[in-house]
Amino acid sequence: MPKYTDLESAIDFVSSSPYDDQRAVYDRKTDEFLYASDAAGENEIPDELDDQRHLEIPHKNDLDLGRALVFRFVRDGMPEDEEQVRQFFHRRGAYGRFKGFLEERGMLQRWNDYEQVEWRKAILAWCRENDLELADSAPAAPAPNDFLQVDADLCTRCGRCTQVCPMGIVAPAGPGVLPFVKDEDVARCLFCGHCEAFCPTQALVLNFRLEDRPAHPPEARALAPAELVRHLKSRRSIRRFRPGPVPRETILEILDAARYAPSGTNQQPVQWHVVYDSKRVRTIAAHTVDWMRLRSQTDDPLGRLLAQLVAGWDAGFDVACLGAPHLLAAHVPADPPGGPTDAIIALTHVDLLAPAFGLGTCWAGFVSAAATLHEPLQKELALPEGRKLAYALLLGRPQFKPRGIPRRNALEVTWG
Repeated sequence: MPKYTDLESAIDFVSSSPYDDQRAVYDRKTDEFLYASDAAGENEIPDELDDQRHLEIPHKNDLDLGRALVFRFVRDGMPEDEEQVRQFFHRRGAYGRFKGFLEERGMLQRWNDYEQVEWRKAILAWCRENDLELADSAPAAPAPNDFLQVDADLCTRCGRCTQVCPMGIVAPAGPGVLPFVKDEDVARCLFCGHCEAFCPTQALVLNFRLEDRPAHPPEARALAPAELVRHLKSRRSIRRFRPGPVPRETILEILDAARYAPSGTNQQPVQWHVVYDSKRVRTIAAHTVDWMRLRSQTDDPLGRLLAQLVAGWDAGFDVACLGAPHLLAAHVPADPPGGPTDAIIALTHVDLLAPAFGLGTCWAGFVSAAATLHEPLQKELALPEGRKLAYALLLGRPQFKPRGIPRRNALEVTWG
């Protein structure tokens, strides 16, 4: 059986020149690599090969490990630079320019790690396709730590965990070696759990918040498309709520589900402040109207609308919070600025899930706008230090149940 390092060296040899200028063959009978080089005038490869005995070593391009690998890396990790990188490969010395470019961007080490993992995946896949067993695993594989807990009896060494890891830090399994993450790569883990979630045999567990992992992974169930589409189209903003509170346990169950909303690099910056007391919601509405009253007296483009809303409030109608018993305030760190988008995604999860609990929601746009500028409202919300409101959502039981689906503007799509 050949060693992984010897096989990798053979692929390097073949790939160091244009196709057919240099060749390598593995002889299954003698357990040797045979080489041929036109430039050196050497040829150890027999003129006639025995398919049962000899195995032609591929060029890296045959394994999609050449420029195709470069473009995959750029497309996934730095898509805004893809066109510039493609220009590098129109001339000689492309890889040197590419690596210099990565070094300027502080991305060279990430590329080296990515390239190493992709080479291992491709080489091991090629070995499986050609029924070639290796005498060792990938080079210099350290003893696995317990960052990934892998059941050796369940692990099929399919490589799925390596393929789905967005950071490319899960080293693939090999003979005698289970999937693992190097000690020096642990700090790069996003804790997204893809390695665990996509494992087809549930053999792998990420050693993180194990108490939060279900005892028995639930069976995946695809929702019927027509059912889900109808649910989305039937979603309505509720502007008339029944009096009376929603049980705290129900609100917590909905917010707990929203923890699984996607966020940039899995930062999970969203936290929640639930204004549960309906009297405090009314106070928040009053502060919001005070802000409207002040804005309506300026040259704000929405001045006329705000004046009409203030008149509605003065006539006894809650124009800010619509009489909702509760308000959900999603807040994020004041810095850096990326959190608000993550909050909107999490709020959308709540918005779409609430009807399943018999509840209704309405996006509290005026409250959210006022909270960015009106100090009395900011004090009333009393968010934790260093946090800012991303957006707010009204929540309660709908007074009326929607029965139909209204029309919307025609779909407009362009294809690039």
